[in-house]
Amino acid sequence: MTTRSNSNLVVLLIALSLPIAFYAFAFQLGVTGDPDFQVRFSSKPLFSGFHFIGAGIALLLGGFQFVSRIRNKVINVHRWFGRTYLLAVLIGGTGGFVIAFSADGGLVGRMGFATLAVIWLYSGWQAYAAVRRGDIATHRAWMMRNFALTFAAVTLRIYLGILTGPLEIPFVEAYASVAWISWVPNLLVVEWFLLQRDSQRELQPERQPELRRELPLTNTDESPRAL
Repeated sequence: MTTRSNSNLVVLLIALSLPIAFYAFAFQLGVTGDPDFQVRFSSKPLFSGFHFIGAGIALLLGGFQFVSRIRNKVINVHRWFGRTYLLAVLIGGTGGFVIAFSADGGLVGRMGFATLAVIWLYSGWQAYAAVRRGDIATHRAWMMRNFALTFAAVTLRIYLGILTGPLEIPFVEAYASVAWISWVPNLLVVEWFLLQRDSQRELQPERQPELRRELPLTNTDESPRAL
């Protein structure tokens, strides 16, 4: 992917994430959402609140972590966004795991959402642990995986609309499917991207040693140490 393609993708991810983030906040306030869902989630108000508020904040901030201008030019903003994002994932994932066991879709649906919550929490921890030990490359890879899982809130609604709309699949059956397909393909796409990126880096020749050999060492300014 080119730099322009990456930038366009980040813009698209942010544009799709923000409406769902605001929907999560509105749902938690009770001003929108299916009444049956409101009743279902009201049985676990604390963990429901954890999930919708945490996931909403993660969706609100997550895409901006991949904006290179923020990451490179205002690093403190990037860091505080990252801390807030990972805290939101911790809160949202904990709530999501608890309420997963009362989700529609039967056992298949509940296991899908519970698995999503566990991997969401795990990948968030891995991203945090990597940056704490100064391993930025690994941190970025885990953040990509984690946001792919955060983005399941978006893809879930896209797939659910397709399954229950044009394909006319009953809601309960469709919900059991989206409990898995809302996040597994996202994660596979990220893994493919990371493999492609690493392969391209391995194929690139190491130019720096060649440049050092080619430069005449006529004075101290052109010595390897100065380079």
